[in-house]
Amino acid sequence: MERLRMLKVLVLRSNKFAGNISLPSPTKLPFSMLQVLDISHNAFVGSLPERYFKNFRAMIEENQGDDTESSYEDHQYQRFVNITVTLKGQDQLLNRLLETFTSIDLSSNSFSGTIPPSIGNLKILKYLNLSHNSLTGHIPSSLGNMSELESLDLSTNKLDGEIPSELTRLTFLAKLNLSMNNLVGQIPRSNQFSTFENDSYIGNLGLCGVPLTRKCKNGTRLQPGEEEEGDDGYGFIDGFGWRCVVMGYGSGFVVGIGIGYMIIRSGRPRWLVEFFFGVGYKYKMKKKSNRAAPTRRGT
Repeated sequence: MERLRMLKVLVLRSNKFAGNISLPSPTKLPFSMLQVLDISHNAFVGSLPERYFKNFRAMIEENQGDDTESSYEDHQYQRFVNITVTLKGQDQLLNRLLETFTSIDLSSNSFSGTIPPSIGNLKILKYLNLSHNSLTGHIPSSLGNMSELESLDLSTNKLDGEIPSELTRLTFLAKLNLSMNNLVGQIPRSNQFSTFENDSYIGNLGLCGVPLTRKCKNGTRLQPGEEEEGDDGYGFIDGFGWRCVVMGYGSGFVVGIGIGYMIIRSGRPRWLVEFFFGVGYKYKMKKKSNRAAPTRRGT
């Protein structure tokens, strides 16, 4: 399929395909005209296919169409094509594949390793979804070069480090999901980033700043487990503090001990006491108490 020079749409989602698609290939320019790549919800492994990112010419520069006899047929095809893609977190049916529409969805696989900086060369890419994999390392600052990007989903991976300030250059970005990673530091707040809510960042214990209630310490980043002095807002997920959990467990422990003592002392309810201590527990305790009591004698 890499040799199909005119291939523009490749959708293989929701199958049981497996294997490593990053292995070397003799094809010099694989998928040079591809505009839509969707291999989500499969079982692909290994690193992300960097050799594809370097050669997706239709996503790197505009007007990459060849002046061939098939140009008219291509135009007619684009008028009637119907495909379903995941846009901004929702499945949507595209009634027409626009000439400028580009999308990459590699989500819900088992890709590992880092996000290659070369993906930032895809300046015409509009939708990028790498969520639900096992990607590690930092978010490349080169993503800030993807000037046409409208949706970015990197959620549910193992990414760490700070959110690059270069991402604020993505002025067309309408959907951002960085949740459920290991990101730290202050959240950028300029341009489009001022419009994103809490759900874009939940599950990153080291993040701080607006829109989270967790403030940054002295204007700098907070490390996971570190808390600003006098700030009770630090928690497992924004707004749910560890102190509340400790107080809840502590109160429950004290109440539980008290109720347990009263049950043992009174021997009621009988079925519960006999369940834990055996039948006849109350009778045995009373008999033992009578034996231990000192015998009073008159003087």
